[in-house]
Amino acid sequence: MRRTGRMVAIGIVVLMLPQLVYACPVCFGDPNDPMNQGASKGIFFLLVIVGLVQLGFIALFWSFWRRGKALSERGKSWRVIRGGVQ
Repeated sequence: MRRTGRMVAIGIVVLMLPQLVYACPVCFGDPNDPMNQGASKGIFFLLVIVGLVQLGFIALFWSFWRRGKALSERGKSWRVIRGGVQ
């Protein structure tokens, strides 16, 4: 119960002092500011990198699936000779 009380108290303080939760000058500033444009380009770059890594994983698992399918088809075409070595 003490933890819940602390969380409620912190919530009340945050609501009473909204300047504590304002955005930083970079996020809150002019969208045409070079610093904001650089931050936006950096975020876009990181999103592209994450997307490329995910595409790489998709390509990897797709190639595993194709190889497994090809090996399965090749394995079905083999004929087992019964009797062994004489």
